[in-house]
Amino acid sequence: MTPDLSLVPIGFVRSPLVDRGEASRQGDEGAPECTIELDPAYASAAADLTVDEVVLVLTWLHEADRAARLVRPRGDADRPLTGVFSTRSPDRPNPIGLHRVQITGIDGNRLRVRDLEAIDGTPVLDIKPVLGDVDER
Repeated sequence: MTPDLSLVPIGFVRSPLVDRGEASRQGDEGAPECTIELDPAYASAAADLTVDEVVLVLTWLHEADRAARLVRPRGDADRPLTGVFSTRSPDRPNPIGLHRVQITGIDGNRLRVRDLEAIDGTPVLDIKPVLGDVDER
């Protein structure tokens, strides 16, 4: 029996990137600074986040090709077809994006971040701390 896998976005990415083709392949490859706009119902869950903190953001890559099983890494036609589970391709059966970002500003329910390569309107599923060797939040 398959468990209920309902997901509810906690917010959305607000970015100058509006076309998937404009997005960098990885956040540290030129992604513009953007904002995560949290649903006010989840704003209190971000109360302990701080400016300069590095966090993991999970997104739903809503424009992904969910039928994809094989892709050419980085969209490079000269590279061999590779199974999506061996790539960071957004095209995959469950298009969950994983982004390591730095918080550059906080204004109420809006988190300003850098290194987030998602396009405008991308649903945000979760935000998690990056754990170090000692920190066990």
